[in-house]
Amino acid sequence: MKTLTFTEFRKNASGVLDLVEKGESIRVLRHGKAIANIVPAELRESNPAWKRPGLRLVMAGESLSRAVLEERRSSL
Repeated sequence: MKTLTFTEFRKNASGVLDLVEKGESIRVLRHGKAIANIVPAELRESNPAWKRPGLRLVMAGESLSRAVLEERRSSL
């Protein structure tokens, strides 16, 4: 991973993005501290967390929804 200061990145943004497009990863520093990692788009996770299926909780026995429906039917 190549490291640049923020000033270097700002002055050479087009060239830096060309490197990223070719597969290079870049870390940008400001005052000696990392503020950004720039990676090629195809290296990022293609499926964001909000698009991934959620956890399914499975328990042995009767389902809660079925128990609620049966309780409603019996109270009529």
